[in-house]
Amino acid sequence: MVSKRPEVLLLVGMSGAGRSASANVFEDLGYYVIENLPTNLIQSVVESNDVAESNKQLVLTVDAKDGSSQNELTKSLDKLSQSGVLTRVIFLDADNETLIERYEENRRPHPMGKDSLEQSVKNERELLKSIRELADLVIDTSDMNVHDLRKRIIEGFQGTASSQDLKISVTSFGFKNGSPRDADLVLDVRFLPNPHWREELRESTGQAPMVRNYVLSFEDAQMFLEKTKDMIDFLLPRFTSEGKSYVGIAIGCTGGKHRSVVMTEEIGKWLKGDGKDAVIIHRDMKET
Repeated sequence: MVSKRPEVLLLVGMSGAGRSASANVFEDLGYYVIENLPTNLIQSVVESNDVAESNKQLVLTVDAKDGSSQNELTKSLDKLSQSGVLTRVIFLDADNETLIERYEENRRPHPMGKDSLEQSVKNERELLKSIRELADLVIDTSDMNVHDLRKRIIEGFQGTASSQDLKISVTSFGFKNGSPRDADLVLDVRFLPNPHWREELRESTGQAPMVRNYVLSFEDAQMFLEKTKDMIDFLLPRFTSEGKSYVGIAIGCTGGKHRSVVMTEEIGKWLKGDGKDAVIIHRDMKET
């Protein structure tokens, strides 16, 4: 008999992108985690009495590099869907340069190590291309250490075993440091007047009342908030209907200290006030 748990999470992805580290975080959060499961055993494990009796949400890490494993994975997903089991595929990724650096630092051979390290990473990416395309969520760990990854998973998945509420992160950032790689929606507020050029505001952040008042005094700022809220109201139910459990909204300015912080605070507090499960993050505020 298939478990009636709300969903099954499948962790797949590039070697070195953090799949095992992610599994450890899920286990710490109280999920029932099984690592390195052959794809042809997915359905039988989901249906097993041991899993059902654990009363925990299930997380499986699977390796699907070869064609037969990928075929088994897609078949299992189809069968589970037909049985009424909600599955979510989470793909752990990082850019090739980062993956190569991680393997060089750890002095570990790549699992596809017949060629050079660089070529092995390229080969694996090509083999996993179709799996990445069917993923419900891609987590890019290029700019993350293990602590950042843990925080990202906790923000997106803590409590989802008992709740289907959409988890939302609203992140301020500076374009000079690059935009967040896993954001679903990136908004640019560099069109607003920059408090940096006001001497009395320069050293303060967007959390300071005088900076907030300055930024929000402009009509364009008010219009941006109004239209952004309308867009988010339109998108969230559609994200939910797609089966998303996490949505990342990123708002950027030049340095991530003033304008983006103000707007992130406004949008984040509005979401929380509307009963949404939202978290506010200021990625670059302390670095500027």
